[in-house]
Amino acid sequence: MPLSLYDVSAPVFIQGLRGLHGILEKAKAHVAAKGVDPAALLTARLYPDMFAFTKQVQIVTDFAKGPVGRLAGAEFPVFEDAETSFDELQDRIERTIAYIEGFSAADIDGHEDRDITLTRRGVDTVIKAKPYLLQQALPNFFFHLTTAYAILRHNGVEIGKKDFLGTA
Repeated sequence: MPLSLYDVSAPVFIQGLRGLHGILEKAKAHVAAKGVDPAALLTARLYPDMFAFTKQVQIVTDFAKGPVGRLAGAEFPVFEDAETSFDELQDRIERTIAYIEGFSAADIDGHEDRDITLTRRGVDTVIKAKPYLLQQALPNFFFHLTTAYAILRHNGVEIGKKDFLGTA
């Protein structure tokens, strides 16, 4: 049976995003219970040269909606990266999930050889859909998802593997 690009993209991204949404709920409860300024977590980072928590969440959503759109050969929404609160980040996650849920396996599967053009620092690179998903999109999604989780956990938010996985 051939690999289904849909099965290893849309449902995986949605599960991760739902987990992140729940983690943000726990972060909101944490700052309320501890009397911490939410900005302390929203601007936290693991190391000075790494992106802050808010940017990690923004990139997670980008590495979910962008790949699904590219795999389907569809336009995908571009968000302004203007979120400054947990609620705004959760709204971004919800909009991303809604966008991804608009696709079916028929939209994505069968296009493994589709050319995906990526522009980075003004330079275009063309890669086939399957290696793009497996070697770039998924690793980047999980890197930034894990980093967002680690920032909150490092700052005392009581979250665990079940929260990260987004399972009930």
